[in-house]
Amino acid sequence: MPTGTPRPLRADAARNSEKILRAAREVYAEVGPDASLDAVARRAGVGIATLFRRFPDKSALLRAVLDRQFAEQVGPALDRARKDPDPLRGVALMLETALASAIAHHHVLVAARNTGVLTSGAGDRFFEVLDPAVRRGQQAGVIRQDLVPEDLRRIMTMLISVTWTMEPGETGWRRYVALILDSLSPAGAGTLPEPAPPIRRPDF
Repeated sequence: MPTGTPRPLRADAARNSEKILRAAREVYAEVGPDASLDAVARRAGVGIATLFRRFPDKSALLRAVLDRQFAEQVGPALDRARKDPDPLRGVALMLETALASAIAHHHVLVAARNTGVLTSGAGDRFFEVLDPAVRRGQQAGVIRQDLVPEDLRRIMTMLISVTWTMEPGETGWRRYVALILDSLSPAGAGTLPEPAPPIRRPDF
């Protein structure tokens, strides 16, 4: 077999993967978290066997959709926020980016949670950017000094839970981001009553 033969196959596989991921986002947005893989395959214009060759099960597909969402939408926005000269504004943009993404892809997140894909560890890439940004704000004196990484994870869990109570496309979550940002300010901050308990790694 000529050595160049596999190259077109790899290109075809890549194109199929792109079509399947795009179709998955569309189908979950339209149908909801219980959308079937058959519906995704039909929308992508591929057979179900082709879908399973690229993504062995629903969990693998959802994980790939979330990875693509992070790479294309969340990651670049976080990078811009990280470079903001105002540390507090940068943190605000990070929180807003995470919540906007969660509400825009609500059905995908629900499906991921239902299949066990959406765990607390799924947010690690986000906190790898958020934690240093908060420390920078603490060093600048615009974020309270007693805030620790465990607090940030629980705060994000609370904020994400807000999106479960809203319809896709709503922007009322911004109210709760503003409330959280006010609570991060050193101005008027009281003494926290307890140290932050260890993270038990519940579902994120």
